[in-house]
Amino acid sequence: MVKQVAIIGGGIIGATAAFYLSFLQGNDNIQVTLFDDDTGQATKAASGIISPWLSKRRNKRWYALAKRGAELYPSLVSDAQLSNQAYQQTGTIVTRKNHGDLLALYQEAKIKEQHTTAMGRVELLDAKEVKRRMPLLTDAPEGVFVSGGARIDGGHFVSELLERAAANNLDVKNERVSLTANGAINTTAGPEHFDIVIIATGAWMHESLRPLGLNVKVRPQKGQLIDLTVKMPHKWRNMPVMMPEGSSDVIPFNGGKLVIGATHENDEGFDLTPQPAARRQLLNNAKVFINTLTDAQVSDMRVGTRAYTEDFAPFFGAVPTLPNFLIGGGLGSSGLTTGPMIGYLLAQAVFEREIDHWQDYTKPVSQYID
Repeated sequence: MVKQVAIIGGGIIGATAAFYLSFLQGNDNIQVTLFDDDTGQATKAASGIISPWLSKRRNKRWYALAKRGAELYPSLVSDAQLSNQAYQQTGTIVTRKNHGDLLALYQEAKIKEQHTTAMGRVELLDAKEVKRRMPLLTDAPEGVFVSGGARIDGGHFVSELLERAAANNLDVKNERVSLTANGAINTTAGPEHFDIVIIATGAWMHESLRPLGLNVKVRPQKGQLIDLTVKMPHKWRNMPVMMPEGSSDVIPFNGGKLVIGATHENDEGFDLTPQPAARRQLLNNAKVFINTLTDAQVSDMRVGTRAYTEDFAPFFGAVPTLPNFLIGGGLGSSGLTTGPMIGYLLAQAVFEREIDHWQDYTKPVSQYID
């Protein structure tokens, strides 16, 4: 008998789960329906950096999950045959304002390099070498280079994953749905029942699970970023991305696109209105390193809504009282790194595989639900 699976939410978790449910062994016994209306989705509004190894965060579960997420990417990209527009390993340059702090970061990176294969090569770069590798910079800082770092475009990433899955066993429905008290899904065609439901609705998960009498402790955070059009000769292709301490990420894409961001606004709720003040701040952050940039080069401003938990950690697993309901969320600003691993693990759960070691990556789901 074919198992009917619903995924509510087509962001980084939902799209990755959908792909693996179409790709892993046993997919011929599964039919997947994904519901998403795209409103405010953090993933499709995001471009980001996959490079968790030198993060200042000290949450061991988060780091274990982020590390596994970064390690998953090369195989996921290969399996799904994703384009360089979606993901490309370009290397990451991480900066510190203080030279002594940078040396300490370099020593930490060299220690991790010995037992973290996905990091690749670690190098200490002076400002002249950073400028050579990122020639669009006019005022280059010194930094630590990690060759395993990568850039990702969230919109391209999820679209390509869903396209691959739709060629097999996925049906995508662009609509907003809700749950009923008995666990059915209210769709435009009426209530539908599924054997397993994966809920990955980000900041809207509180609303999603309320009909089941559950209160999920997540809050929204607004994130804004800007795209700029810059001249990039062909010889500048595949530049590294840069994570400046205390500032906005600098993410060059081939073809003349430069992304700067993103903001972290906790008091805007679900408002998706681009803010001129945020645009100016992001541009000014970029001009610290590229003083030739002008407002006229800003080609787009994207806005999304992230989901945060009280302990700033993502969570995932089965709903304690409803084992056929799987949830994953609370990704915060590192969702592009941790989300695919969560999607992969949720897909494994649908296949009834590998669920006993989840405590290495997340607290019990019950910690995030009242």
